[in-house]
Amino acid sequence: MRITSKGQVTIPLHIREALGLHANSEVEFTLDGDAARIVKREPGARSRGRALIEHMRGRGSGRLTTDDILRLTRG
Repeated sequence: MRITSKGQVTIPLHIREALGLHANSEVEFTLDGDAARIVKREPGARSRGRALIEHMRGRGSGRLTTDDILRLTRG
């Protein structure tokens, strides 16, 4: 099996069927020694993006309004 330039691989059908993976299924990769393990993410599990948002929530100073930010970014 070959990895594409975008880092993609095709999971063989028999493995997808055994794990119950369908289009739009969420999976996680973990390292297991010198191997990678793919695990089906449980419904409702916190995604990496959501974890990042939760981590950043409330950390801003709140001094700039949206209009101030737009003025800064647009010159």
